[in-house]
Amino acid sequence: MQRRDFLVTSALGTVGLGAGQLSSVAPAHAPEAPEATEPAPAAPAQATRKILIAGGGFGTAFIRYMAALTGKARPRICYLPTASADSPQGALTFYQNCAPLNVEPHVQNSFIASTRQDQDWDEVLLSMDAILCSGGNTLNQQAIWKAQGIDAVLRTAWERGIVLGGASAGSLCWFEEGTTDSRPKALSIVKCLGFLPGSHSPHYDAEPGRRPLYQRLIASGEMKPGYACDNDAGIYFEGTAVKRVVATRAAAKVYYVSVEGGRAVEKVLEPERIS
Repeated sequence: MQRRDFLVTSALGTVGLGAGQLSSVAPAHAPEAPEATEPAPAAPAQATRKILIAGGGFGTAFIRYMAALTGKARPRICYLPTASADSPQGALTFYQNCAPLNVEPHVQNSFIASTRQDQDWDEVLLSMDAILCSGGNTLNQQAIWKAQGIDAVLRTAWERGIVLGGASAGSLCWFEEGTTDSRPKALSIVKCLGFLPGSHSPHYDAEPGRRPLYQRLIASGEMKPGYACDNDAGIYFEGTAVKRVVATRAAAKVYYVSVEGGRAVEKVLEPERIS
């Protein structure tokens, strides 16, 4: 992998049969016994791939749940604010949200200079237990990740069982496609990493244009069926299957939107409350 550098900051000061002997009466031309061989080692168990998303509002409760999904007593959680152009305010909010938790928070900026970096993207991101991606401009996020090779590192992280997640652009990025406000004038379609099949709409209850556009695109076949999340509601995926639906607000919902008889149909997925 071509070497690329980055910036990391920390809130804390950041597991046969033996060969037989030939018989003494064997003829001189008898074949030799095969050499002893060790049994092939068992293939390592595949890590459980984990993604936790929210439609908007990935605060302390969601970070707590993400930390629990790592299975670590004090997990290393990396905030990746590419979509927000490495907003300092976003990083500060992340640290504040982590403050009540027994986690080791880090921030990984994407706007970097090689003169100030001494490690590559994979060296930091693959050392984490969880990676939380910010909201912001999904189109720019995807372009930067592809240019820098971060997209490939994130796939490796997912396959190794590092928990991935986020809200808004940080939820949309894991799907094949979804609705975005990343371009001028109007909501539009954005193509993403495709770790999760189908489409996604964040902010389903919070931005008036989201729901009608998502339904129209799915009904027309312009977009694949998928999952819509209100702000403060989200989904935990194991592999590509929904494992649990959660929310931090009573009215927040998750929906699976598909097509029946040429019309978009919403199926409500009632969430469990987390705090």
